[in-house]
Amino acid sequence: MIPIRDLNPHRSFPIVNLSIIVLCSAVWLYEASLSEYELNLFVYDYGLVPSGVFERPISILSHMFLHGSWLHIIGNMWFLWVFGDNVEDRMGRLKYLLFYILSGFGAALLQMFVSFLFGGEDVPMVGASGAISGILGAYLYMFPHARILALVPVFFFLTFMELPALLFIGLWIIMQVINGLLTLPLAHMGGVAWFAHIGGFVVGYWLARFFYKRGRFM
Repeated sequence: MIPIRDLNPHRSFPIVNLSIIVLCSAVWLYEASLSEYELNLFVYDYGLVPSGVFERPISILSHMFLHGSWLHIIGNMWFLWVFGDNVEDRMGRLKYLLFYILSGFGAALLQMFVSFLFGGEDVPMVGASGAISGILGAYLYMFPHARILALVPVFFFLTFMELPALLFIGLWIIMQVINGLLTLPLAHMGGVAWFAHIGGFVVGYWLARFFYKRGRFM
């Protein structure tokens, strides 16, 4: 399922959300300009390598702004664009930024735990997916009945459907759990950090109740 937009108006301009999108996109364009050797060095310096996290503690933050491919950056930024504005609107700008970072930390911790257990401790992790999963968790907590316009596969065709956030995000997290469990034996080979998605979502859903403001907060 691909979200097109949410039918949930927001009241304030999402400056923090947009700034994160711009920053991630700028970092990716820099990555795309590097040679393969330079890119590998950059990823190992600023991506999150579980076995080296104590040598480079900044990587637990910096890895959230790196990405691995055009599809990776476009997919992540699109989800952030669709869901982040309403969450920022309800939390306020500074709280939203803190929430985003904490969700990314939670995502990284669970993925590192899984990596150490299943032999992936030397595989670098990059991407905003964990933090964005936290945004999805918060969106589900705050707006479970909001409508999401999405492209949904029906047999061999894609069709536009309006789905409640509870259904769209619920199916999304179920897919993350299934994929995570199925690929556990392959954790040492890299690939999608499914447990970062799961960890970010759980942390985001739990934190949302403490960051949620019913009135307008700038």
